[in-house]
Formats: sequence, C-alpha cells, structure tokens
Amino acid sequence: MKKEWTDQQKKILYGIFFGIFVILSLFIFFYIGKPMIRFASEPEKFREWVDGHGIGGRLAYFGMVLLQVIVAIIPGEPFEIAGGYAFGVWEGTFLCLAAAALGSFLVFWLVRKMGVKFVSLFFDEGKLEKLKFLKSSPKRDVIFLFIFMLPGTPKDLLSYFAGLTDMKFSAWALISVLGRIPSVVTSVVGGAAIGTKNYGTAVLVFLVTFAVSVGGMLLYEYIVKKRSQKK
Repeated sequence: MKKEWTDQQKKILYGIFFGIFVILSLFIFFYIGKPMIRFASEPEKFREWVDGHGIGGRLAYFGMVLLQVIVAIIPGEPFEIAGGYAFGVWEGTFLCLAAAALGSFLVFWLVRKMGVKFVSLFFDEGKLEKLKFLKSSPKRDVIFLFIFMLPGTPKDLLSYFAGLTDMKFSAWALISVLGRIPSVVTSVVGGAAIGTKNYGTAVLVFLVTFAVSVGGMLLYEYIVKKRSQKK
C-alpha cells in the first residue's frame, strides 16, 4: 500500500525545494544575470559580453528569461529590454517569447504535479482567491487570453493559477504564447531602439507602453473585482 505524505512532511519537502530553488536562482543571477542587466548603466559592455560569448550568451539569456518566469518574484521587463538591446527586434523577440513560453509550460506542469501548496510559495491566498471565478467561468479561456494580452497584468500569477484549473495544456500553450506577444514586443522594440541610439523612439515606445500598462492594470483590477462580486 502506497504511503501518504503528512502535511508536515509536505511542508518540509516544499521548504527544501524552495531553498534549493532560491540558492540556484541567486547563483545564476550573480554569475550570469548581472552581466545581462548591467546594460542599464554600461550598455556597450553588455553588448560586448553577449558578442564575446556567442551562442553561450544567447543560451544564458534564454535561461535567465526562463528562470524569471518560474521564480515569479523576478520582474521580466528588464530582460525583455535587454534582449532587444543585445539581439535586435527579431532575434530578441524570438528568444524572449520562446523562453517565456517554455517557462510557462514548466510552471503549468509543476503546479499540476505539486498543487496549491507550491503556488503558495510565491503568492498569498488573497491573490488566488480573487481569481477563483476563472475556475468555473464558461468563457474562462477567452478571459484568460484577453487578460494575458493586456500589458501590465500579473502574467506570472496567471501562469501559476492556470495550473490550478482544469484547462487543457493545448489551450494554455496557445494563451501563454499569444498573450505575451504585445508586452514582449514593445519592451524588445524599446531596447532595440536604445541599442541603435534612437533615443527618441525608445522614449516614445516606453511612454506609450507605460500608459497602456497602467490602463491594462486598471482594467484587470476592474474585471477581477466585477467577476468576484458577481461570483
């Protein structure tokens, strides 16, 4: 007969897993991630670092974006801008979207395997409670896609919550890829403009992105509040 884990044993297991994850994240950040985000103050050195590492620089960037999606407390925008600056619009967009998509797939799988206790390592119960209407809404997948496409919405939270629903993986794969395109493209375009010293374009892109992100955040809060009250 298969032995069931007690709640205490599960907590210890989650704690060990989280500790290892944090240590690994810090190691990757300090030895790979710091050169990538250094572009904010030393843009030329950042590009030189990428060029000097060839395919290794691209793999390192891919890994950092992937890690950022899984470790939900790390903001993603700096890496998206860095991708545009270092690799240009097309390659930067491809690398960023591919890594973010794979990260979203892994998060979905991890949540399905480990459940709400794993999600609670990154998000408090109050944030999850607000999204419970998505579990039973007949238009859940459409709402997920709409919210995901809005810049400024908490995509990491939504990625973790998706695993708690009965959504099919195929539907989630489509949502997580299509939904990230608007925010990734705008950040990458802004980073590419900085890389080509087209600062006027960069400022315009970031101002428009900021305005749209604020609007998207407010619309997200409105949808969540309205749906929660209806529920």
